[in-house]
Amino acid sequence: MRGISVKLMLAAVLLAQSPAWGLNTGIPASGLPTATLFSASVLPELQGVVSWKTLALVEPVKQGGQMVPKFDRQILALDAKVVRVQGFVLPLDLGDQQRHFLISAVPPHCQFCLPAGPDAVVEVVAKKAVGYGFEPIVLTGKFAVLRNDPEGLLYRLTEAEQVAPSRR
Repeated sequence: MRGISVKLMLAAVLLAQSPAWGLNTGIPASGLPTATLFSASVLPELQGVVSWKTLALVEPVKQGGQMVPKFDRQILALDAKVVRVQGFVLPLDLGDQQRHFLISAVPPHCQFCLPAGPDAVVEVVAKKAVGYGFEPIVLTGKFAVLRNDPEGLLYRLTEAEQVAPSRR
């Protein structure tokens, strides 16, 4: 039985490497775009809304034997301010109404996976429940830059309210 499974695996590998039968992932030679670059194609920048390009201005640096985020001054200027963000709702609870969720620069592709890195998600705590859907939304709330979050999050929006559906 084991000999058959090894032969099947070998056949699958050979087929995948064959140009006629090879797996085409559609990934360009330059690699996949970052969440920030991809979000620009699905979320137009809106006047008065914090850009995901701005939120991507963070880099990990080694400090005291651990990696910590180093935020650009544009991001630090947003800390404790009321801002607007737009993105796609990633629910953290069951149900079509969410009070605690993530908003992402890119749409989710799997219900169990984050579609982007920590610079492309914002944790949201809403004043009242926000309806879950597949279209992007715009939220307003008090923005916090998280310098040492145990969950690895970089940003949080509290006292959040949905302003409108995003216009794509």
